[in-house]
Amino acid sequence: MDLFDLLAMIGGLALFLYGMNLLGDGLSKVSGGRLEKILEKLTSNPIKAVLLGAGVTAVIQSSSATTVMVVGFVNSGVMKLSQTIGIIMGANIGTTITSWILSLSGIESSNFFIRLLKPTSFSPVLAIIGVAFLLFSKKERKRDIGMILIGFAILMFGMDTMSSAVKPLADVPEFTGILTAFSNPLLGMLAGMVLTAIIQSSSASVGILQALCMTGSVTFGTALPIIMGQNIGTCITAILSGIGASKNAKRAALVHLYFNLIGTAVFMIVFYSVNAFVHFSFLQDVANPAGIAVVHSIFNICATFVLLPFSKGLEKLAYLTIRDDKEEVVLESRAERDFKLLDPRFLETPGFAVEECRLVARNMAEYTKESLFTAMELITKYDKKKAQFVQDLEDEIDRYEDELGTYMVKLSQKSLSERDSHTLSIILHCLSDFERISDHAVNVMKSAKEMYEKELSFSKKAVEELAVYTQAVKDMVEMAFRIFQEENNQDVVLVEPLEEVVDYLKAELKQRHIKRLQKGKCTIEMGFILSDIITSYERVSDHCSNIAVCITEVKEDEYDMHGYIDDIKHNNSEEFKKNYKEFKKKYVLP
Repeated sequence: MDLFDLLAMIGGLALFLYGMNLLGDGLSKVSGGRLEKILEKLTSNPIKAVLLGAGVTAVIQSSSATTVMVVGFVNSGVMKLSQTIGIIMGANIGTTITSWILSLSGIESSNFFIRLLKPTSFSPVLAIIGVAFLLFSKKERKRDIGMILIGFAILMFGMDTMSSAVKPLADVPEFTGILTAFSNPLLGMLAGMVLTAIIQSSSASVGILQALCMTGSVTFGTALPIIMGQNIGTCITAILSGIGASKNAKRAALVHLYFNLIGTAVFMIVFYSVNAFVHFSFLQDVANPAGIAVVHSIFNICATFVLLPFSKGLEKLAYLTIRDDKEEVVLESRAERDFKLLDPRFLETPGFAVEECRLVARNMAEYTKESLFTAMELITKYDKKKAQFVQDLEDEIDRYEDELGTYMVKLSQKSLSERDSHTLSIILHCLSDFERISDHAVNVMKSAKEMYEKELSFSKKAVEELAVYTQAVKDMVEMAFRIFQEENNQDVVLVEPLEEVVDYLKAELKQRHIKRLQKGKCTIEMGFILSDIITSYERVSDHCSNIAVCITEVKEDEYDMHGYIDDIKHNNSEEFKKNYKEFKKKYVLP
């Protein structure tokens, strides 16, 4: 083997790893976070958990990604440790699909149809289709599919290049000597474990082993312990992701490690004990890619069948390793639970991370609405606990803005689908509006507090008028927040007419107050308080308008808010006038 063969091998390995990464990213992007949401909603049925873990891993082509995702679920509190065990076992089965795909490279036949199954025959066609999708298609889904096809083609080209480059190693005595050393079960297992821990992918390390099989120097006796070690080495990714996580998240990573350690130990003890008496002849046979895939699959399926009934034992073992502190009592607020959903581990699966941001933003919107509506109640019936509740909610909503904003800035640097990019833009645009509405809720609360402390009250007529105005603002908040949560721009045309009615009611309320003031039925001090309240309401309606209009702006890639509002009011004047009249009839001051 000369220098050029070595360079070809390194280049082939680089293309192989890059193709696998590109393929995984493309598959994850096409799934758009849906697969991860299915995992999140998993029931406690262990059989379903195994099947789901295997299915998801087979699709996204990475058991490490699935396991890290599970660690994130446990850390954020959306999944119990007991639910993760089946998924982790299933992920080990799902990852074997890659070795079966790669085994196709070892097909040798003169039959035309069988030769078509060989990746070197059909991957160039996939590459051409993929490039065509990327260059000529404007639809994002087709471009993502193009990325998957190109990733697969690069993966198979790298595998073929690597396999061709290592073939001369069969004539190198030193290489044969190293492989002979690896036939020692412990050394072979250690080699497989170290290789997989370095590249953090059992699929990739199995692919490398399948490429080495092309030399004809790798026997099943050598390959078997290496495969065992590869299953242990893949645990490093989950263990690293557990650093700095909650105790349960660390336990989830340990379950993955214990499952592979115990499964490997049991398999090797039983297999080599029986071999001492039976002397399996196939161990001396030359391994091939298909044989590697068979061994890889049999081990993971058998380990799952053997250990699944003892899943509670694995859970207890994880608890014994990482114990709870007796004095440790954790009381979490709603906000803290939401912030755990913004787990940095989810950034590696951007589609799912966007879904979590959407959920947290929706909760923020609900708390903002709760804060405002509670503050509105205080005007007619003041309560100190409710007033403090409004203040506490405002503090939490400030944190929501900070935590979500910081997380989404990191997320925006990832490769996102067009839909996810739009969702992220909508949330980022609306965060400040939610925060400002909660500020106005505090202002309303302070006005109610001032009235309570000074023992002031509005006249019966003013209370009735303010109730109509309050209802109009409440309905606008409900409408705008519903548009945000559903990302539905069909009702946007209703927001601006209602916002105009809110402005009209504000002006009318001020005029009526001036008349009462002139007749001596109201005081200047109460006038200041009323002005503060209705001004806060009017600004709330402005922010609701911003939220509703933002949905359409982002969907249509238009970012001229004033121009868009002007277009609704004038270019669609008949529809606007009709809606305006209907709202004006609905909200009539007594």
